[in-house]
Amino acid sequence: MENKLVYTGKTKDVFALDNGNYLLKFKDDCTGKDGVFDPGENSVGLTIEGVGDVNLRMSIYYFEKINAAGIKTHYISADLANTTMEVVPVKPFGKGLEVICRNKAVGSFLRRYSDYIEDGADLPSYVEMTFKNDAKGDPLVTKEGLVVLGVMTDKQYDDMADMTRKITKIIADDLAARGLVLYDIKFEYGYDANGDVILIDEIASGNMRVYKDGEYIDPMTLSKLFFA
Repeated sequence: MENKLVYTGKTKDVFALDNGNYLLKFKDDCTGKDGVFDPGENSVGLTIEGVGDVNLRMSIYYFEKINAAGIKTHYISADLANTTMEVVPVKPFGKGLEVICRNKAVGSFLRRYSDYIEDGADLPSYVEMTFKNDAKGDPLVTKEGLVVLGVMTDKQYDDMADMTRKITKIIADDLAARGLVLYDIKFEYGYDANGDVILIDEIASGNMRVYKDGEYIDPMTLSKLFFA
């Protein structure tokens, strides 16, 4: 029986499986502008052959590490030949939420708070959350705001923040062993039928800012370094 397409995303398509799980099909489409790859852009700007494959490979590598650490993720298995990943069904928080963990002050954090902090200053795995809303510029939202708006419970927020710090440490330590420094990383979460928080989406080079010897490494170069 043919898998049923339930969602077409910018970089992945989602299919429903007969067993109740979902299948993510990784694509070679990338977000960017004017033919230049930019993970921060909100629209597909170009297609790079092999991007779907390396994003899936990195996701498998880190999901397996995180699962082994006893942290819940949606990852079940993957098929590299077809660039697909089977995942458990989860519900998103609200209309979509991005969770950022920051080890260094860069990007939008620095733009907001440059009166108070230097570029590249250390941060204590600082967690912040934004609503996925291109039109509104992905607005920041506080814990109290998320609870008041009915997006999640107090406990779900605390669980998510705790998981985020633990996962970030796993990834940062792994990158450090390769001579790379993780400045910040973006995650997405959902929740299961019991309301338990689960890490979802992908863990790929386009979701993280990584530096080597003080120099930023673009996602495509990072993927090549990672699998060299």
